Amino acid sequence: MELKITPWARATPPTQSELHEQFFKEGLFPYDWSNAPGDTYAPHVHEYDKVIIVVRGSITWILPETNQPIETHAGDRIELPRGTVHAALVGPQGVTCLEGHMA
Repeated sequence: MELKITPWARATPPTQSELHEQFFKEGLFPYDWSNAPGDTYAPHVHEYDKVIIVVRGSITWILPETNQPIETHAGDRIELPRGTVHAALVGPQGVTCLEGHMA
């Protein structure tokens, strides 16, 4: 898996059930998580590939190795390969995401 960002292409935001269906079609079993406005995640890594889609709100991912911020909003998808160092900053409206892991 390579790092990949897929922006939401439609004018209306997705529904959570629509996003669940998308995960299931890919053989992923999503769970949801939320954070309050301004919450942060310090730089860290995971030992698995992960797919995250923003349901509502926004979150900015920071890749310390490249100092590249990636802002994501409702419907945007980020695929993070295992071992990718990343941090995050939750936007002013908070965030809810769906996440699935790939073996």
